Amino acid sequence: MIGWILGGLVAAFLAVVLIRTAMFRPKMPPKTDDAPISFPEDAAVDALAALIRCKTVSHVDPQQENDAEFEKLITLLPTLYPRVFDTCSFQRLPNRALLLRWPGKSEKEPSVMMAHYDVVPVDEASWEKPPFEAIIEDGVLWGRGSLDTKVTMNGILSAANHLIAQGYTPENDVYFAFSGGEEINGMGAVNIVNYFVEHDIHPALVVDEGGAVVENVFPGVKAPCGLIGIAEKGMINAQYRTVSNGGHASAPKPHTPVGILAAACKKVEDHPFKAHIQGPASQMFDTLGRHSTFLYRMIFANLWCFGWVIDLLGRMSGGEMNALVRTTTAFTQMEGSSARNVIPPEAKMVCNMRLNPKDSVQSALNYLRKTVKDPQVEITALESFEPSPVSETGCPAWDKVASSVAETWRGCIVSPYLMVQCSDSRHYRDLSNHVYRFSAMDLTAQERSTIHGHNERIRLESISRCVEFYIRLLKKC
Repeated sequence: MIGWILGGLVAAFLAVVLIRTAMFRPKMPPKTDDAPISFPEDAAVDALAALIRCKTVSHVDPQQENDAEFEKLITLLPTLYPRVFDTCSFQRLPNRALLLRWPGKSEKEPSVMMAHYDVVPVDEASWEKPPFEAIIEDGVLWGRGSLDTKVTMNGILSAANHLIAQGYTPENDVYFAFSGGEEINGMGAVNIVNYFVEHDIHPALVVDEGGAVVENVFPGVKAPCGLIGIAEKGMINAQYRTVSNGGHASAPKPHTPVGILAAACKKVEDHPFKAHIQGPASQMFDTLGRHSTFLYRMIFANLWCFGWVIDLLGRMSGGEMNALVRTTTAFTQMEGSSARNVIPPEAKMVCNMRLNPKDSVQSALNYLRKTVKDPQVEITALESFEPSPVSETGCPAWDKVASSVAETWRGCIVSPYLMVQCSDSRHYRDLSNHVYRFSAMDLTAQERSTIHGHNERIRLESISRCVEFYIRLLKKC
């Protein structure tokens, strides 16, 4: 009798799993406009090259920045995008923040298009081409900032320049918000947000850097995926500190400060944060999982019973999928004695943490202290900020961005996702719940690896696609 009951329960379970898998089919794609877009593509390439030739390298030490190069770029803008500066108001805010307003037919539902024009430092000797000469060879433009993010700044302004030349006026005001210190977590974007708050401006749509059109990033999905970030993770640089009386290394105690921190490090790495298959990760799985192979569709259609598989794979392999579902901890620095034969009186180490939207700065620090459980180890936050709120999908603001992606990159699957890096858009957390993070490019794995690395470069085709995307998006604003 019991055997029959168990067999029936197993059969019912399998039936539910298989039925849910069979019903887990792709959703309707965004509605798109098939009308072709044409504009002066060579002018857009030339404009981006001019921006790259400005060495706008930001640095935490202001003495290592070149103010003249930042001024050079700002002075160039009216020449590169004349119709924009003839039509839009322009103002400079503190900390190299630039804000333009393109007047629309209404002020009620303004949009904000964001980018940053500062770039990270360069080891020029390690580059195949000079990083600030904007050399074009074989259909590729080389240069620091070509991907991150002078291409989107150029895309926004080139698109607006073209539309203004065509006599187009947006339905609502559009603001172009550019920061000159994003790479060092500067205050430029904060000053722009403060301006909006002071002037009672509440954006109905905000678009900043983030996801892109990429391939081979989701198990079992072969089609390109247009990933739009609807939230981004928070961040903590957590310091672990312990002290001792020091002394000569010839007569050590059983555990030195470095050994104590090493044990703490192992405890944290051996006990990852809890996985949260909710919010942006859940929406991504629900969208892309429907395009996957049968086995993966079965897993993603039945996360209520197979969520442990995602958790286990993440714990074992780490990587991007793991980063989507949990708070991650990466140990990056350790400091001990200045001499090889001296026990340090103090030792420190730092881990960089990226917080899942379900966690907070305080809850993450509490988890570390509970996991380490050693009164000799003091754990504090050096720098931190909370995860962003999760923006809406299935609303007019989302539809504008999603349909523009689908129109520009035909055949891609548009999906929400959780951005694991940080951007200036996090400062809009209290101003709008329609903040979307999308870098308007299709990027190969090799191209993505050059962001903040050597030999950053962009295909000329990608420059044009970026402009096309913003033309399509701005026409919806």
